[in-house]
Amino acid sequence: MSDIQRLIDDHLAAYADPDRQRRSAAVQRLWAEDAELVDPPLAARGLAQIVAQADQLLAHFPGHRFQRSSGIDLHHGVARYGWRLYAPDGTVALEGIDIAQLDA
Repeated sequence: MSDIQRLIDDHLAAYADPDRQRRSAAVQRLWAEDAELVDPPLAARGLAQIVAQADQLLAHFPGHRFQRSSGIDLHHGVARYGWRLYAPDGTVALEGIDIAQLDA
């Protein structure tokens, strides 16, 4: 698995991690301090807001998990990939495409 695949897969796993302390530590490891996460209708800037945005998501979708559903297109530091949010029973609750600006 490439470093980019691991980074994205770790982000998706962390974003739905029910343990807030573990999720917060993962966000600090995976995101830049001044990062911005726009996930309509929400937007977060900075690590604390990204963790809080995940709190909101988990309040609406307890027990759910994210998984990447496509390969990763990477060009000039921008990654694009598909994802699915799975309910505890394995059904797909949501799916979409994310665009990520990567840094060093």
